[in-house]
Amino acid sequence: MNLQIGNVKLENNLILAPMAGVTDQPFRLLCREQGCGLLYTEMVSAKAILYNNKNTKELLRVESKERPIAVQLFGSDPEIVSEMAAKIEDGPFDLIDFNMGCPVPKVVNNGEGSALMKNPQLVEKILSALTKKVKKPVTVKFRKGFDEHQINAVEIGKIAEQCGIAAVAVHGRTREQFYSGKADWQILRQVKEAIRIPVIGNGDIFTPKDAKQMLEETGCDGLMIGRGARGNPWIFGRIQHYLDTGKLLPEPDKEHICQMILRHAQMQVQLKGENMGIKEMRKHIAWYTAGLPHSAAVRRQCNQVETMEELEKLLENSGF
Repeated sequence: MNLQIGNVKLENNLILAPMAGVTDQPFRLLCREQGCGLLYTEMVSAKAILYNNKNTKELLRVESKERPIAVQLFGSDPEIVSEMAAKIEDGPFDLIDFNMGCPVPKVVNNGEGSALMKNPQLVEKILSALTKKVKKPVTVKFRKGFDEHQINAVEIGKIAEQCGIAAVAVHGRTREQFYSGKADWQILRQVKEAIRIPVIGNGDIFTPKDAKQMLEETGCDGLMIGRGARGNPWIFGRIQHYLDTGKLLPEPDKEHICQMILRHAQMQVQLKGENMGIKEMRKHIAWYTAGLPHSAAVRRQCNQVETMEELEKLLENSGF
């Protein structure tokens, strides 16, 4: 199914969720190759752009083959957020996304991320400022609510639409749940029924069957995959095949997984140098091998691996 957000046409409706420390450039490129229709950068602080933070330049680096891609900003000051969005708008991004879903304490305690769910008036000010200052389509990602006493995703969705937002992504959990419990897909349906702009569903898509079920239960326009894609860039192609044909492609075998780990590692090393690149790979290796028989030793030993050569040897000699 094709999806259009503002003037940006996607080749399908499968979207990689922004994940701090995960959706860096190498991982995004692998997901794109496997059939992801829209990528998101990791979350970028509007204040950090204002103060020319050098780590932020790294987060904003995007290649043309990643497009279409959304850059995701977070903050709580309407002026700073909108000014910084306008400042980077000419970059290689197709969409500007605003984060109201991040549950991490240091972000929330700063009144940013999902803390904004508690302040609809401020949300309106930020989103209005963004759509006035920025010509590219603006999207927003938010949660079911802050906690079970404040479930206001429908209200936030309506505010977003009134402010000229091009699409919303909704995670079916409250901030208090973080990623525990079960995502509430009914709230996605309620948001979808309340507004006319595209609604992207997020939460608990781990298999192609989950994806189909979310589309059927919620009527949402797009599917955003987060934790289900970690160590599993194949999920996009497998979902697309299942939606198109009703048939499940087999899961990748050990050989495919090892090839993908090595390719991913090479890309990390190329971008960040061997030392940093291999360190970054450790968590990815844990995700790639999770659930495979006899893979615990690989996860344990990969924490000692420091070079590409050592990684190749580890995978060659692994009994999983």
